[in-house]
Amino acid sequence: MADVAGVKAEDRIAVASNWRLVWWRFRRHHLAMVSAGLLIFLYLIVLAPDFFSTQDPERTDARQAFIPVQTVRLFDDGKLSPWVPAIVGKRNPVTLRMEWTVDQQRKVPVKFFASGYRYKVLGLFTSDLHLLVPADPQQRVFLLGSDRLGRDQWSRIMHGTQTSMTVGLVAVLLSVILGVLLGGISGYVGGKTDSVIQRLIELLQSVPTIPIWLALSAALPRDWTPIQVFFAITVILSLVGWTTLGREVRGRFLALREEDFVLAARLAGCSRMRIIVRHMVPTFTSHIIATSSLAIPVMIINETSLSFLGLGIRPPAISWGVLLQEAQNIQTLALAPWLLIPGLVVIVAVLAFNLVGDGLRDAADPYGH
Repeated sequence: MADVAGVKAEDRIAVASNWRLVWWRFRRHHLAMVSAGLLIFLYLIVLAPDFFSTQDPERTDARQAFIPVQTVRLFDDGKLSPWVPAIVGKRNPVTLRMEWTVDQQRKVPVKFFASGYRYKVLGLFTSDLHLLVPADPQQRVFLLGSDRLGRDQWSRIMHGTQTSMTVGLVAVLLSVILGVLLGGISGYVGGKTDSVIQRLIELLQSVPTIPIWLALSAALPRDWTPIQVFFAITVILSLVGWTTLGREVRGRFLALREEDFVLAARLAGCSRMRIIVRHMVPTFTSHIIATSSLAIPVMIINETSLSFLGLGIRPPAISWGVLLQEAQNIQTLALAPWLLIPGLVVIVAVLAFNLVGDGLRDAADPYGH
C-alpha cells in the first residue's frame, strides 16, 4: 500500500520527536520505571489522602495509645473475607501502663471500598468512600499502630504524604521559575546584570544552607495558621534552592545567545523575554525536568528536617517531619517502634525520586556519561 507520494509504507522513514526519544530511552531504565509507578501512587495519595485513610487522622483516644500494628488478612477459612486480628489490652500492675497483645483468635472484619467518615475531595465535593474500613463502624483498625494520643498512624502518614510531597513539588516549581528567569536573564543580557545576579548567587551559596533555613524558619510568627506556615516554608526552600539551576541555565544561554535561531528572533523584533521563554528555554527543557526531579527529594528532606526540629510545618498540620517528632524520645520508641515508619516512607520516596531523576538525566543526555 502506497501513500499519496507513491512511497511504500515500509519504505517511509519514521521521524521521532526529542520527547519521544527521551521516552524510549527512559523506559529501558527498569528501576526508573518502577520508581515512576511508585511516585504516581504517592501522588494519587496526595490527591485523596482521606480515601486511603481508615479513620479521621485527628481522632484521639488516650485509652488506645501505642496500639501495635494490625496486619490485614485477606482469607478466612479458605474464603475471601478480609480481617485483622483483634488487639487486647491489659494494664501492667507494676508500671500501670497499658500493654497490648495481638489476639489471632479474635477477628475484626474489614471491608474494601466501603463507607466511612465523610471528607471533601480537593475541597470540591463530599464523599465517604474509603479503600478499607472496619465492617463495624464502632471498631477502630490500626494498620500501622497508634501514637501516644491514640491517633491512627496509617491515616496520619497518608495526610503527611499530601503535605510533604506537595511542599517538595511546589518548592521545586518555584525554584525552577526563579532559576530559569534569573539565570536566563544573566546569560542572555550579560554585562552588569550578569555580574549582579552572579554575585547574588555566590552570596546565597556562600552561606551555610542549614543556618539560613533555621533563621528564616525561626522568624515565622508562632500565631500563623498551618496554611500560612506551609506556604512560608515552601517559599523559604525555593529561595535558597534556585541557585544551582540558575548557574546551569546561564551557562546554556551563554552558548545559545549567538546561535542563528536566536539572531533570527532578534531580527524579527521579539522581545528579550519572548526570546528567552519561547525560543531558548525549550532547547533544554528535558534537562530542566531531569534536574528538577533530582531536586524534589532534596526539598522533601529539607522540609522533613525542619519539621522534625519544630521549625517547619507545625501541628495540627501533618507532615512526615511532624510525625517523626513523636520518635524523638528513646523510651517512646522502645514502646512503639512503629513510630519510625514515617522515616521509612521518606527514604522510599527519596530513593524513588533519585532513581527517576537518574533515568531522566540519562534519557535526556545519553552521551553525558
